[in-house]
Parts: sequence; C-alpha cells; structure tokens
Amino acid sequence: MNSPTPKVSGRIPLIEAVGLTKHFGADGSVIPVLRDVSLKVYPGEMVAVTGPSGSGKSTLLYILGLLLKPTSGIYRLGGDDVLGLDRTGQADCRRRRLGFVFQSCDLMENSNVFENLEFPLIYAGVSRAERQPRVVAAMERVNLGHRLYHQANLLSGGERQRVAVARALVNRPQVILADEPTGQLDRQNSHMIMDHFEEIVGNGDTAVVVVTHDPDIARRCGRICPMEDGVLHGV
Repeated sequence: MNSPTPKVSGRIPLIEAVGLTKHFGADGSVIPVLRDVSLKVYPGEMVAVTGPSGSGKSTLLYILGLLLKPTSGIYRLGGDDVLGLDRTGQADCRRRRLGFVFQSCDLMENSNVFENLEFPLIYAGVSRAERQPRVVAAMERVNLGHRLYHQANLLSGGERQRVAVARALVNRPQVILADEPTGQLDRQNSHMIMDHFEEIVGNGDTAVVVVTHDPDIARRCGRICPMEDGVLHGV
C-alpha cells in the first residue's frame, strides 16, 4: 500500500532544496554529479529517490544529511538555511533533526542493542533518566522490545536493520534519510522495514526519504523521483 501524499497547501516543507549542484575533481577533471536538483518534501510524506548506480542519488542524500557540502544551491530544513551553519551548528542539526538508516546498519558489534541506541542520546546530551524510556519506546516501535539487551553481533539481518531504524528514531528527528535500507534483506524483512516507515510518517510530523534500486520498495512511497545523470525527475 502506498503512503498517502499529504495536503501541503500553506505548509512549510521539511526539506526544500533549490538548484543543488555537486562537482567532484578540480580544474580540467571536474565531474558533475548533481545538476540543478530541486526537491520539496513535506511532513507526513515518504519519497523514493530511484535510479541506477552512479546517478547521484546517494550524493543527494548525503547533502540532505549535511554529510556532504554541495558545490552550489540552497538547502532549507524546516525553513532554516542549514548550509549557512558552521560545522558545529550542522553537527547539532544532524543530532536533533535528522535520522539516518544505511544499508550496512553500522551497529557497534561488541555492544548490546540498548547501548547502540543509547549512544546517540548521550552524544546529544539527553539525561540518563530520559534515555531509558526513549530507547525502550523506539525498540517497541519496531517490535523488538524483547531484543533490548541482545548483543548486536548475534542479531539476524532483518533484526539488525530494524534496530538501525529504531536508532534513527530515538532522537525524534524531523526527517529520516534511508540509503538502500532494504538492500541486504529478503522480501519479508524489506517490507517490514517499509511498514515501520509508513507508521513513522503516519503521525504527520516526520518525513522519510528513501534511496532505493528496488521498484517494489519505491512503490510503497507516496512519491517516486527518478534520478538519471545527476538530474532529478518527478518533483
């Protein structure tokens, strides 16, 4: 089932990118990766960015996540010019307003699930008393409350990715950015991850952007924006 596209009249987009470009290299070897990309994503919306490898979709996601600086363009998050922030301000923005889910999960293998979710809360300065209920709530939201103190390296592939989703939720972000979040999962676990994303955007306050090669996963989103040779279509 596709996520509904929200009514956006009069609403401020959570993501507003205008004319983003990204070039790699220097002087005579410049390679354009993003070409004049513009995108708006509203609260309660789930958007899929699709396209072949090398089309620029992951580069776009990293720029939206303030992990990569564009060559030119405008990027506003909730109406705020986040490209104008210094490194400390952007790091604080990532902690408070953005959640990330990557294909590799990037869990701390020698720690248990609770510690994996608690770490970003410690980094964000959340008090000890508040950390416990936040971690529990995030794990229950992905139906893994029973795995709270399980070692990360003993989880199945599907459980690991669901823990990664819970970790993205624990700081209550405005936007979740997911880069091939189902790329290493079977069909059942892939659609389970998308079920969780649909539930997240269903509150009407959060947006999810999913980069994917999988057309079945893309169809679960309310809007599909294909990317080809650094140009984003369908916006």
